[in-house]
Amino acid sequence: MSEIDTLEALLHRRHSCRAFRPEPVPDAVIDRIVTAAGRVPSWCNAQPWHLALCAPDETDRLREALYAAAAQGGHAPDIPFPAAYTGRYKTRRSVCGWALYEAVGVEKGDRAASARQMLENFRFFGAPHFGLVTTEAELGAYGVLDCGAFVTAFTLAAEALGVASIAQAAVAGHAPLLRDWFGLPENRQVVCGLSFGYEDANAPANGFRTERAPLDEILERR
Repeated sequence: MSEIDTLEALLHRRHSCRAFRPEPVPDAVIDRIVTAAGRVPSWCNAQPWHLALCAPDETDRLREALYAAAAQGGHAPDIPFPAAYTGRYKTRRSVCGWALYEAVGVEKGDRAASARQMLENFRFFGAPHFGLVTTEAELGAYGVLDCGAFVTAFTLAAEALGVASIAQAAVAGHAPLLRDWFGLPENRQVVCGLSFGYEDANAPANGFRTERAPLDEILERR
């Protein structure tokens, strides 16, 4: 298999895992994933990403605290969430959401059930590990962009080593809690979470896959 074939296979196989088995990932495997992710390019080689990682016991404590906070509602992200989803972006978001709800048995119009499923974000979908990705505030949008590259590489490296993962923007809505929990200085901004572990392949939440836009929606030749 060529290198591009291997990369394409990883990209096709990787998905956002929403149900994990409880067994932890060995430290040596985690170190290899993070080291590989750190090889991505960054603006002026600034490498602004930082991953604050919880061991399983700490992950359990954090999931309880974050779930309780999320159940009370409210958002206070360091980086503003999207102002709106319109057009094709709204369509893609809706298709993804309804595919998940259908997989887990949530019927359209059942707001209580959809809310319960949404709150599973804050339980990290049962993952044994949670990492918080932060960037340097003064680097602005370019620091966030660099962190996106790190997150992508993390998920692919994890997939290559048989580790499932999901990048989570939802947790960033509770930046003040996370800032206190991890003792973050004010110059660090919360970008997203990374929950990871070994996939529960039998869980309904892992039984669907999202589609990708065709080439003509991505590429414009001039």
